[in-house]
Amino acid sequence: MIKIVGLLLVAAIATYGLHAFAQIRADVRPSLTPIGSSSSNGVSFAWFYDSTERTVVVCRIGQAPGDSVDCKAKTTLQ
Repeated sequence: MIKIVGLLLVAAIATYGLHAFAQIRADVRPSLTPIGSSSSNGVSFAWFYDSTERTVVVCRIGQAPGDSVDCKAKTTLQ
């Protein structure tokens, strides 16, 4: 009798453990998704969609070696 109760208890704990482990979900979506890019007169542009904040971001960089990347949010999508 004790063996059966012990076996049922172990089975119940294992089932609960599997159920609790299956509930863990990780969000693996990329925060920025590239939309497109272009360049004109030595200035390059790239557009990205931020799915967490639902915004479109545009980044700009010049042709000179000392130019930094300048990114600004363009609009918030509803």
